Amino acid sequence: MADAREITAPRSEQIAALPIWKGSIAIEPLIGGISNESWLVTDDVGGHVVRFGKDYPFHHVLRDREVMTARAAELASLAPAVEHAESGVMVCRHLNATTYGEADVRSNIERVTRIVRTFHERMPHHISGPGFMFWPFHVIRDYARTLSAGGSRMAEHLPAYLTLAEELEAAQAPLPIVFGHNDLLPANLLDDGERLWLIDFEYAGFSTAMFDLAGLSSNASFSDEESEALLGFYFGRTPDRPLRRSLAAMQCASLLREAMWSMVSEIYLDAPGTDYIAYTQQNLERLEAALNTYYTRYGRASR
Repeated sequence: MADAREITAPRSEQIAALPIWKGSIAIEPLIGGISNESWLVTDDVGGHVVRFGKDYPFHHVLRDREVMTARAAELASLAPAVEHAESGVMVCRHLNATTYGEADVRSNIERVTRIVRTFHERMPHHISGPGFMFWPFHVIRDYARTLSAGGSRMAEHLPAYLTLAEELEAAQAPLPIVFGHNDLLPANLLDDGERLWLIDFEYAGFSTAMFDLAGLSSNASFSDEESEALLGFYFGRTPDRPLRRSLAAMQCASLLREAMWSMVSEIYLDAPGTDYIAYTQQNLERLEAALNTYYTRYGRASR
């Protein structure tokens, strides 16, 4: 979702005051973020991405943890260098790279799977401080509490969402805990022509690999064959029925979580140019389609 952002004098002054620039600077907006904002700043030594963001406890987003994760990803050679950080602001090196779209992900499934698995395996060796657990079904349950307390227009649907989440959680295959990215939109993958990079660590934390795989395949509109290839590349074997069912269920859970993220954002966020109500509806429609496929293939849970 794109936002229409113009630089204001206070924001320009805030960027110019950061103590890292060499010589004169040029500032332009980077389009895309709907819970943060980013700017490309060019000085005498090159490009830099300045990212502004607040803590959003209702989304489980804490910026000091995001900075720590970005630095850990840099140490793991998976993300661009963090050049500066202070309260609410992080500056990273700008890469001369292509931002992926859905078609790019689908054309590079093995490469993408490789960096995701590497992220899962390397990051625990570089993460510091209190561990953060991102379990998508807990997030859904917590969103339901937040929506109920906030008087959401979708409150009447919350019991059905919780029942669905319980069913999808029960379908998960037991897997080892990994450190997940947990927001694998295509635009969070960059290709510099030689290798891939990951960015945007707002939701990163210890999790299940299946959530990243489901988010990746759902966000890039994978076909059944592409989802099968993704599982095969990640696990190094032909996926069996429980593994395929787990992915299909988590794809539904990922869409439910994204829809509820948008419902919460309807109440608490106001990004320029962002229509959260439309985004909620878009994800609910995608969820309905994914559930129809899931139930056709695997049936409904017995009550």
